[in-house]
Amino acid sequence: MSEPAIITTNNLNLWYSGKHALESVSIKVPKKRVTALIGPSGCGKSTLLRCFNRLNDLIDNVKITGEITLDNEDIHAPASDVVTLRKKVGMVFQKPNPFPKTIYDNIAYGPWVHGIRDKNELDRIVEQSLRHAALWDEVKDRLSDSALGLSGGQQQRLCIARTLAVEPEVILMDEPCSALDPIATSKIENLIDMLKEEYTVIIVTHNMQQATRVSDYTGFMYLGKLIECGRTKQIFEHPTEELTENYITGRFG
Repeated sequence: MSEPAIITTNNLNLWYSGKHALESVSIKVPKKRVTALIGPSGCGKSTLLRCFNRLNDLIDNVKITGEITLDNEDIHAPASDVVTLRKKVGMVFQKPNPFPKTIYDNIAYGPWVHGIRDKNELDRIVEQSLRHAALWDEVKDRLSDSALGLSGGQQQRLCIARTLAVEPEVILMDEPCSALDPIATSKIENLIDMLKEEYTVIIVTHNMQQATRVSDYTGFMYLGKLIECGRTKQIFEHPTEELTENYITGRFG
């Protein structure tokens, strides 16, 4: 990969209570591109994703070795601040998880926590974030309504807007469309394509067609190892590893 990397892992290993879940994973994630992680269930995709903003720290009996850098800085360095890291590296989960608050408060909450109190500035952030998430036109007259009244697809775009509100550099998406219908999925995929103009996106997906549609780069994982990673077209049309070819042609998985 010749493009500049925003996240790099070097010989990353992770154990859950002694189970070796990630084994010697080294990957470079290019800046302002979409990178998809594919592979069978339980192969370590989501675990790797959660390493990038240290969400695995919240799980008991986790041991991590190796190095992860963001903007060439070690995210596990003693001086590294997890709150700052999670502001830079946002997360969108498999199932939409809006707060039981108004649509407005869902978006304004993050900036407010980070010290923004000016109402005009919060108004600006809410509108801008909803516009970037392609949701503004659908909710601009309902900002004081509960976010729980939105459809599933709208809730997921709201969660993306909530992530954008704190101005991240990287957006992690863990199966963001798995709970959505085809129309809502299409809207999220179109949104991902727009987001990479300003953000780096890393998406875990079981849907290989989705990976080919939305990603510039694809990494194939199997049994905790990164088998290969490269441009999506190359991975799907001319994989270098037989294991990758067997998976994408449906011989296992």
